[in-house]
Amino acid sequence: MGKRRRVAERRRTRPAVVGGMIAVVVGGAGLGGWALFGGGAAADDGPVDARHKPAKTGPLTTAEVTATAQRFLTAWQQGRVPKAAAATDDSAAATALLTGWTKDARIGDVTLTAGTRTGGTVPFDVKGMVSYKGVSKPLAYASSLTVVRRAEDGEPIVSWRPSVVHPDLKDGDTLVTGASGTPPVKAFDRDGGELTTAAYPSLGPVLDGLREKYGKTAGGTAGVELRVVRGAASEKAKLSDKTVLELSKGTPGSVRTTLSAKLQAAAEKRVAERSSASVVVMRPSTGEILAAANSSKGFNVAFQGSLAPGSTMKVVTSSLLIEKGLAGAEKKHPCPKTFTYGGWKFHNDDDFEIKGGTFKASFARSCNTAFISQAKKLSDSDLTRQAQEVFGLSRNDWAIGVPTFDGSVPVQSAAQMAASLIGQGGVRMNPLNMASVAATVKSGSFHQPYLVAPSVDGRTLAKASRTMSADTLSQLRELMRYTAAYGTAAEAMSGLGPDYGAKTGSAEVDNQKKPNGWFTAYRGDLAAAGVVQAGGHGGDTAGPIVAALLGMGG
Repeated sequence: MGKRRRVAERRRTRPAVVGGMIAVVVGGAGLGGWALFGGGAAADDGPVDARHKPAKTGPLTTAEVTATAQRFLTAWQQGRVPKAAAATDDSAAATALLTGWTKDARIGDVTLTAGTRTGGTVPFDVKGMVSYKGVSKPLAYASSLTVVRRAEDGEPIVSWRPSVVHPDLKDGDTLVTGASGTPPVKAFDRDGGELTTAAYPSLGPVLDGLREKYGKTAGGTAGVELRVVRGAASEKAKLSDKTVLELSKGTPGSVRTTLSAKLQAAAEKRVAERSSASVVVMRPSTGEILAAANSSKGFNVAFQGSLAPGSTMKVVTSSLLIEKGLAGAEKKHPCPKTFTYGGWKFHNDDDFEIKGGTFKASFARSCNTAFISQAKKLSDSDLTRQAQEVFGLSRNDWAIGVPTFDGSVPVQSAAQMAASLIGQGGVRMNPLNMASVAATVKSGSFHQPYLVAPSVDGRTLAKASRTMSADTLSQLRELMRYTAAYGTAAEAMSGLGPDYGAKTGSAEVDNQKKPNGWFTAYRGDLAAAGVVQAGGHGGDTAGPIVAALLGMGG
């Protein structure tokens, strides 16, 4: 991804401090209001030397929170970076970011206004003026700080984190004002309609990613912006740089995507009806992504989420067991109430069992023990190789046009390996990954999903090294068809047959009362997958979202 770390012009001397007189106003019970003036005693107070005093303990008092917040905000507003940094528990990190806030972000005429205190947390509003090469524009946003006791002496101090300076900042990120480096882009759907966050709120991270990838080659010219420039930690998480304030507009280039306006609008509507829901729709025959939506707008869970997929992973596992002759759609297969492997006792939902049933019956009802019981006959790497070689997962080589997480199926052993067979353990996926799994079953071979056609920039799409045998594929399709017609997916998929298939999933998450609900399915030349975090069973939560979109056709 292209970065914009340099500003086109920097001052050779430290910029003059602006705002000789400041006003920091705190409202709320027990705080009253206070006003500070540059050079005042309160502003100059330094940390108390507590070497000869017992360490303070107990809850922070109103006076301690107020004074500490006052000292930090006053020094920051006056441009006294060393004093502001000294009021935090990480003066080095605070110094670096606060210095860059003035020198690189070029923010002046600063006013900080504190709000109502809640415990040790003090919200505050930031107002300033961003200036670059004769162009200025006002900046306003809200942030907060939290006062804690310093470990060594119990003195109150600001707990440092980058989001104190700006809520979009993470460790290693910086704010920079200058020529954007990457021109803006206008993104269009497959039929030429413009894609905007006003019409499609979920697409914010996607549009940022498209600009990162194609801004320099799409025919536009750069403007002047205040931007969050991502550091190493954010890059590892595949977060794109973000525009905070546009001082002057660039000329946008154009990028055509594979998205369907009709399906994208419907996906946005469906996920908005639930909290923490995400869905992806794609075309199995080509790999084109037709819709991607999240009810949470800050992070693209649909493409970049890393969640245990639960029993939807049994699609991949079933293909492995059938290939190895360890299961067959119509063959008898054990489904006991529990099964112990590697020291762990695995259960079915409500400890149900199927006596004398077939593997198809176990798949359709999502019997965990039917899969766990086969772990002893598999090597530690079998599932990993199946996911990589047949389904194109867990290789970190997808190039869809924006950042993605391509699934993870690590080699594990003992109980963790057994848990992986049912989509727990170390297995991690997102709706894009699981939509691709359903698409692979429908088409018979892996087609890497993509949002921008490879012909636009000459990308090489990822390929799987092998396909399933015709017999394995036929049985796998029958498992998914039967589940859509008579199993745990039947209610959601009602009326969508006969050319369909589905699998539900529920993934347990530590310290979460309800499991994440998953659903992956195909119908005709559409495949889709969705997750509702902390929603419950997949058939009841993600199922209706996925089925509604499949019912719209391509």
